[in-house]
Amino acid sequence: MTESKLVIFDCDGVLVDSEIIACRIEMAALAALGHPIGAADFRRNAVGRSRKDVNAMLDSLWDGTLPPDYTEQIRAATFAAFEAELQPVPGIRAVLAGLDGQRRCVASSSHPTRIARALAATGLAEFFGSHVFSAIEVARGKPAPDLFLHAAARMATAPQDCLVVEDSVPGIEAAKAAGMIAVGFTAGGHCAAGHDAVLRAAGAGAVAADGPALAALLQEWLR
Repeated sequence: MTESKLVIFDCDGVLVDSEIIACRIEMAALAALGHPIGAADFRRNAVGRSRKDVNAMLDSLWDGTLPPDYTEQIRAATFAAFEAELQPVPGIRAVLAGLDGQRRCVASSSHPTRIARALAATGLAEFFGSHVFSAIEVARGKPAPDLFLHAAARMATAPQDCLVVEDSVPGIEAAKAAGMIAVGFTAGGHCAAGHDAVLRAAGAGAVAADGPALAALLQEWLR
């Protein structure tokens, strides 16, 4: 493997098949509050973004009428669903196993507690150790480049030596803004038909539809 290069993985929708669960939970909570929102609209405006930015988006839609404990309600319901349902994204375990010895980390918009629980519940924590970074550690979440630049700095790697694996438009845009190679991954359960084209339009240099395709892209870059 290549010591000078770093593979940065998003968590939700790339490592763990969580987005379809989290979106379902939150849309149900919003409907119960009298704020229904369609799945396509919610995913387009929420997936890949930090909790702070999602709440700001929702507050703008409904004039700040979300309850003060909204974040805690969503977090608790999501964690409970994760414990019962969460699985790795199909094929990702083999991808990670094939990177034995290669430097890698996680850079996610989620809260550190959610990231830790998701990785532990799916048995993927062992692949990253302490090399896990959250959007709460930076001033701006995706699509700003801050999180990826922070991860690269903590891993002592130049941005041009980093490849980012992402499933969302904000994530791809953040990777490109950071001066990194952006690869889309559409194996998550939330990725609808045509999502590969959406990621390419956002700036992804390549898009992998499944684990073997992603493994091949990574191995080619690392050679």
